[in-house]
Amino acid sequence: MLDRRASANKSDSLLSIKFIVFSQFGFTALSALSTLFDLSARQLPSQCRICHTWPSLPICANCLGQFAVPCVRCDTCALPLPGPVIRCGVCLHTPPPLDACLAAVSYAYPWSRLIADYKFGSQPALARILADLLRTVPGVLEAVHQASLLLPIPLSRERLQWRGYNQSLLLARELSGSKTRSDVLLRIRDTPIQHTLHRAERLKSLHNAFALEPGLAALVKDKRVVLIDDVMTSGASLDTAARVLRSGGAAHITGVVVARTAAHEAIKNPAMPVNMRGLRG
Repeated sequence: MLDRRASANKSDSLLSIKFIVFSQFGFTALSALSTLFDLSARQLPSQCRICHTWPSLPICANCLGQFAVPCVRCDTCALPLPGPVIRCGVCLHTPPPLDACLAAVSYAYPWSRLIADYKFGSQPALARILADLLRTVPGVLEAVHQASLLLPIPLSRERLQWRGYNQSLLLARELSGSKTRSDVLLRIRDTPIQHTLHRAERLKSLHNAFALEPGLAALVKDKRVVLIDDVMTSGASLDTAARVLRSGGAAHITGVVVARTAAHEAIKNPAMPVNMRGLRG
């Protein structure tokens, strides 16, 4: 509780400083100050978000070594695999629309808590920490480098208004701001919250939920595209979005997620505020 209050007080102080700078000196000075804050956040020591060691990087080396141990994953759905194989039986039997899928960690402690803070705790600054985690995954930087576009999974208008930001968009911008577009892949229909649904229910609810912006659809034709999301549960959101991109002529589609749940399990997320549980995705 004290950590949360300290973090909130720090955020309020930074907002106050930025408001004063903007009102007195204008946008250029505010932009320079924001850049300085970002550089300081990357360089100065802080407290580890997991074990609270001080001084530390935002996630210390010990916690990365303990909780972010690489494992063999299916190359098209990112499920953990027991041995030296590259694809799970489900993907061999029914190939998904993704050409590749990369995940940093399994959806478990401490990452489930960190992601809940990011999504439901009004902590968008955690995007930088989670993006740094993604950069440690073999293949992620290569996929970003080769891609023409990074497209975040879009939120419904209701969910975006409640949260104030799209967590997938912030992750994409941290990985490559110049390649990220939030106006190409659109969510055109609100859907029920997905994390409590099983795969068949998710696929049904997501039918016709995504579309390409007609005036920008040509941007994906014959291009390599990376889809960004925070958590992959059943894969329904990424698969549905990938099918839309495939219909638009995308040449290669890679899914990149921070965390992957166990095989198609539903997420029971006690961190979600009660007043948000009725929202549609």
